[in-house]
Amino acid sequence: MTAYSFNLAPRRVERVDTRHRRIVTAIPVPESLPIIEQIARYESSNVRDQLPVVWDRAKGYQVFDAWGNAWIDFSSTIFVTNAGHGHPHIVKAIQEQSEQLLHSYSYPTEIRARYLKKLVEFTPPYLDKASLFSTGTEATERAVKLARLYGRTRKPVRKLLIGSVGNFHGKTMGAQMIGGQHDAKAWIGHHDPHMVHMPFPYPWLRGAAQTSGAELFRRDVARLLKKGHDARRAAAFVVESFQGWGAVFYPEAYIQEMRRFSRDHGALLIFDEVQAGFGRTGRLFCFEHYGVEPDLVICGKGTSSSVPLSFVLGRGDLIDLDPAYTSTHGGHPIACAAGLANLEVFERENLVAESARKGKIIEEVLARWKERFPKRIGRFMGKGMLWAVYFTQKSGKELDVPFVDRVVERALEKGVFSIRTGRGTLKLGPPLNMPDDALLEGLQVYEEAISEIDGER
Repeated sequence: MTAYSFNLAPRRVERVDTRHRRIVTAIPVPESLPIIEQIARYESSNVRDQLPVVWDRAKGYQVFDAWGNAWIDFSSTIFVTNAGHGHPHIVKAIQEQSEQLLHSYSYPTEIRARYLKKLVEFTPPYLDKASLFSTGTEATERAVKLARLYGRTRKPVRKLLIGSVGNFHGKTMGAQMIGGQHDAKAWIGHHDPHMVHMPFPYPWLRGAAQTSGAELFRRDVARLLKKGHDARRAAAFVVESFQGWGAVFYPEAYIQEMRRFSRDHGALLIFDEVQAGFGRTGRLFCFEHYGVEPDLVICGKGTSSSVPLSFVLGRGDLIDLDPAYTSTHGGHPIACAAGLANLEVFERENLVAESARKGKIIEEVLARWKERFPKRIGRFMGKGMLWAVYFTQKSGKELDVPFVDRVVERALEKGVFSIRTGRGTLKLGPPLNMPDDALLEGLQVYEEAISEIDGER
């Protein structure tokens, strides 16, 4: 199937002027194209593969360009701005901190101490210490190192780390190796033989659909053993809480059996919550849906709803396995100020509960879509403010990637900004504090776009 390219020739579209959306120019804006081309010229970038919007500013649930257009944002900048764009409380904290101290390396600051205390108090009590970093992939590397250091404390020494096929943990070397997107690893000269992967129990696979989650896990462990990898001697299981492209979650019993097995055999259970954490799925952390207690948790993106901030959270005895670890920008004073303010916003606005409540609104709308477009929508999945709608070709069950790309392009022309998955799924991830009427208006725009593009085929 030929990849779809977003239109870069400005075309006149219908004007839009509602409380939440405004389109007053051709799309893409003619004056914006030289900026896109300049980025492509001077940076190795996929900017031409993105929706052609040059962001000027963003506030709450809206994105604005410099030419008078405004979009309802269903991307949350891919799950960073969970508390909304430019939340006044977070902006104020950043401004005040920037006037006091811009950088401190890993040396102690009061704001670092305040943030760490608040973070540990805010999260489950069995997670009692953290290490601060700047990006999710950096935090993943830290968790991998801690898992290996933990393995060195076992007798005999354990090196085996077990991930899942299709999971994503970042783009640095260690993160990609423990991740399960194997096509992206060709650049790596030497693959760690002690990082292995079990199949992901996708719900549409025949075996997964007819087998209990616990049995699936035991089957996958047995397959590893046949390949020469004894999961009973693993240092850790590393789990992405859901696969983002399709909002694909593990069966609850699968993860519960993984937790039982790892405890019985002295292995760690590590959850990657970079996309999933901070209310995205209607719980503070997605792993809470599985009813388990992990040993380490990797977080990024929504930790500050703004500036780069990530961390590994876990049991103190594990975090302390490498106390001398430093990160140049980890624990940056501005990042800590933003992270602290973000937690305060979550408390004041009850954002986790709001995510769960609004998720039910989205689910009801998507159920109506499926009834209206039965030949186009194969399934939809999600929780909280994370959903994915699977669009299939009319001639069969194969996902229709170009169709979804055309839908998100048409929605853009109508004033809704989307995530492009490139996988045939429409991924929905609005800020958790988006007003109900804006949420419903944005979903209505998508429905209009689906109907229009379907009718053009």
